[in-house]
Amino acid sequence: MEKYVSRPKYLDFLTRWQDKKVIKVVSGVRRAGKSTLFYLFRRQLKDQGINDNQLININFENMKYDELRDPYKLYDYLESKITEDKKYYIFLDEIQHVKEFERVVDSLFLKDNVDIYLTGSNAYFLSGEIATLLTGRYVELKILPLSFSEFVTWHQQNDKFTDNNDMFNKYLESSFPYTLFTDNSKERNEYLQGVYSTIVLTDIVSRLNVKDTPVLERLIQSLYSNIGSQISINKITNTLKSGGYSTSNKTIDRYLGGIIDSLLMYEAPRYDVHGRHLLNSPSKYYGVDMGIRNILLPDHQQDFGHIIENIVYLELLRRFKAVYVGENKQYEVDFVGIDDDNNPSYYQVALSTLDEKVLERELRSLELIKDSYPKYLLTLDTFNKTANYNGIQKLNLINWLLDK
Repeated sequence: MEKYVSRPKYLDFLTRWQDKKVIKVVSGVRRAGKSTLFYLFRRQLKDQGINDNQLININFENMKYDELRDPYKLYDYLESKITEDKKYYIFLDEIQHVKEFERVVDSLFLKDNVDIYLTGSNAYFLSGEIATLLTGRYVELKILPLSFSEFVTWHQQNDKFTDNNDMFNKYLESSFPYTLFTDNSKERNEYLQGVYSTIVLTDIVSRLNVKDTPVLERLIQSLYSNIGSQISINKITNTLKSGGYSTSNKTIDRYLGGIIDSLLMYEAPRYDVHGRHLLNSPSKYYGVDMGIRNILLPDHQQDFGHIIENIVYLELLRRFKAVYVGENKQYEVDFVGIDDDNNPSYYQVALSTLDEKVLERELRSLELIKDSYPKYLLTLDTFNKTANYNGIQKLNLINWLLDK
């Protein structure tokens, strides 16, 4: 069995920036595959003739390297490894565990024969320390758990592929790479519970010094149960208070920021389609993995419409530099993807539009957009799964996910 999932898009990013005088930063939720990506890239470097002593790899979640969480000891250790007039490739995994790591990285950056690669499991370390000190000197690769295309490719390579519909149902159980290696639902859920607990305790509770963990966990459950719905701080606070939790808008706002920074969930702000600007109105929130949602809300499996909406949102994050919820006068466009040239594409998501009234409703907000940018209607319809409605392309969701 092939142990590693091929992730060509992410590898291509590292390959394009190899040997260029810029720090490569890979960010993403825990267990999304960052360390494995580095392993695959080092294997690629070896194929290019790079010797083992030119590859320096430290994972700061390994107790073996606890002593090197001291920035001075880390810098001395790395300097002792750079002994020849050759190119050295330094991989520092989960660098957020090192105090003042940005000073170490900045000092290494001054060396001409060093190529630096970092990973971190939360957005905070990028938005704070390293962004301030290293502005203009790093590029970031945001990595997500497996796409459906990567999920299917692995099953095909290992002769475990059945059909696309069956694969899609399995994909909804979890997109974390490790879950590929078990068909036992109990084991999968125990693994996901461990991932979730680590994220909450390490990336949220510890960093924010959370005292009332039950409020935090109830907030996360509330967000996962309301994916695809507008969420306001005040509404969440009132809901929690009505459930017997003592909290405030200020606390909820702080916790929400920690949840987003942990990459456990993503915020989709609202975007004015006609004015081309962000709106100061409640956002929507989407989860990083549907398996996490399943363990948090085992009795909420029937909300399939919002689940596939979440899947589409994550896929759009892979394809666009920014993804928003569109607002078109009094109607809503599920998603607006903004490409590298700042051009929009519009997406509406529905389980099925075989019913004429449903089709009319889903097309309405797209039809009101008078520009010539792409407009898509994504459904799970297998009959009449593709069509064109005055320039609005209807596509089968599963086929669209597989379209690389």
